[in-house]
Amino acid sequence: MAKFLPTKIATHIRHNLLAQAGALLLLSSTTAMASDNPQQVTFDLLEVSAETLKVDAPAQEQSVSISSVDQKALEDRKPQKLDEALRYTSGVTSQPYGADNDTDWVRVRGFDAATYLDGSRLFRDGYYTWLLEPYGLEKVEVLKGPASILYGEAPPGGVVNAVQKKPDATADNQLDIEVGSNSQKSIGIDVSGEWGENQYRLVGAIKDNDGELNGTENTRVYLAPSLLIDLSDDTTLTLLATFLKDDGIPTNPFYPAAGTILDSSLGSIAAGTNLGQPGYDKYERTQISAGYQLEHILNDTWTLSQNFNVGFNELYLRSSYIFPSSDTTANSIGQGIVFRDGDTTSVSLDSKAVANWQSDTIENTVLIGLDLQHHKTDGLEQIDSFGSINPYAPVYGNYTPLDMTKNNDREISKSQAGLYAQYQGKLNQQWVASVGGRFDAIETDNTSQSKSEDKSRNDSELSLNAGLMYLGDNGLSPYISYSESFNVLTTIDSATGELYKPLIGKQTEVGVKYAPDNFAGYVNVALFDLKQENALVTNPTTYVATQTGEVTSQGVEVESMAELSNDVTLTASYTYTDAQTDETNNQGSKRPALIPEHMASAWLDLEGAALGAEDWNFGTGLRYIGKSKDNPKSSNLTVPAVTLFDVMAAYQINDQWRAQLNINNVTDKEYLSGCDYYCYYGQSRSIMLSTQYRW
Repeated sequence: MAKFLPTKIATHIRHNLLAQAGALLLLSSTTAMASDNPQQVTFDLLEVSAETLKVDAPAQEQSVSISSVDQKALEDRKPQKLDEALRYTSGVTSQPYGADNDTDWVRVRGFDAATYLDGSRLFRDGYYTWLLEPYGLEKVEVLKGPASILYGEAPPGGVVNAVQKKPDATADNQLDIEVGSNSQKSIGIDVSGEWGENQYRLVGAIKDNDGELNGTENTRVYLAPSLLIDLSDDTTLTLLATFLKDDGIPTNPFYPAAGTILDSSLGSIAAGTNLGQPGYDKYERTQISAGYQLEHILNDTWTLSQNFNVGFNELYLRSSYIFPSSDTTANSIGQGIVFRDGDTTSVSLDSKAVANWQSDTIENTVLIGLDLQHHKTDGLEQIDSFGSINPYAPVYGNYTPLDMTKNNDREISKSQAGLYAQYQGKLNQQWVASVGGRFDAIETDNTSQSKSEDKSRNDSELSLNAGLMYLGDNGLSPYISYSESFNVLTTIDSATGELYKPLIGKQTEVGVKYAPDNFAGYVNVALFDLKQENALVTNPTTYVATQTGEVTSQGVEVESMAELSNDVTLTASYTYTDAQTDETNNQGSKRPALIPEHMASAWLDLEGAALGAEDWNFGTGLRYIGKSKDNPKSSNLTVPAVTLFDVMAAYQINDQWRAQLNINNVTDKEYLSGCDYYCYYGQSRSIMLSTQYRW
């Protein structure tokens, strides 16, 4: 695809941002303080939570791409993991590594994305990942593209922000029981009410199920209490906590190319075959988070707020896997094993002030904030050869247990302090302009006493953004925007012996959002040009990775929702992604692994009244995942496209009881979700029957 967004546009925007940002923010702040009749802006229906954009804002008036999975979609589709919840979201590649029971895999616009809970970063450091329980979520939002102006250090794909269920006076109490395929069994409870003059909510779940691979399983206990305290008429405090414990055998969805994407005279490796050592593999995780959200309305113009979160994640992982192989005659392939025994601690504190006021012809919004983050990983690790296995007829037990005296200690820490400011003005209810900047100071440390490594690095980064949108009277709103990101690496450059430099992301986006008054729905179209600089490129001779590469992603996203009648709602999306990388062993620019060129999805929600069945609700979905490529350093193999179907049927037994059936991948199609040296099978058919009692 040709470069439809010239790079010089982005360069010109950046050169002018520094000059304009200071003047605009100074002018807007002065106007706010000097306004004779300041008044708070009244926005339309909120489609994006304050946690994601850090200001209350309707999505259709923002010059960025935002998608949301609301509570109804979560209840209708019953996702069991965060990455399952995003299957119908444009621009998102969900579960490229297949169904993994100990990690969520999400890529946005061809890049990794950072995960947040109510705007607080959930840090990820190698195998130390943070998992979210979908039953405890109110909704999930995706802000696409670089977002360092709001969140500081993060990958360029964007932000996946999960919104936790909180006290709600209108929420029903509910009890949920689920049974399904893979021995799925779960019970969940969601209760809320008043405690004196305060409001509380308690969400909990116990789940037990087998994994996608033979011999894998997991048991989960989840608890999330919250308390809303009205300290005064103008001040609220929400206390939040979560507890999650997983105990099981991890899925290791690594398969060699031979026997999967490559035909072998020895046969095919069946999906579900465990090519690890399930009798030896082990997975335990304990997550605890606690924090608060404090908000104070200072006056008609200014609102002050502060979000605090501390998270602790303890992990024990012993996970074996088969080595990659394209030898179609090999009936014995070596195995490796990953071992991690440690914990991570994360602390974040985000303090911000938001001003909304009306001048003669302009609605003004100013955001100013200070964001402090600290993350530390401390543990023992080992990666080693382990044994061998026949992938076509595995016999387990041919391995030597780990020698714990070979463990290496590892301590990694990142500290970040960021000061950010952003101004948005709406002129004559038609022109919406925004400009912002953020300065971050970051300190990174990576230490291993057993390896005699002690490296540290200090970085400072300035991130800018700007946007302009025209709100047409006919509901047609074209826009253009520019944004930046930086991603701090904690690994050591073997060429220099020092920590890598941050990866830099830059994006230019143009699009149009269509939401006419006489149409119950919207259609959003975005064209993006996203580039990551300082990318790692491996020398094919020395196998040393240096920061001389560039990864680009250009594409088109279309997302729509339409209420075709009172009983029928259709949501649909399409994504085209032209991603290129020069990490190809000197083959020039090639398509990176795991990123389909085309993706499309549609979900039809049908209330039974349309068919004369008042107490029924039906849903059916289609997911098309286009062709993708193997890692260009491995092969030029093409992963075939696949089309999957999902269905849902729910019956309202009475005012309190509801029964529901969900089937994903109805035809139980066996397919590859992607290849990256290894190949990965997509999730097989899942069937779930659930019942819900409300009171």
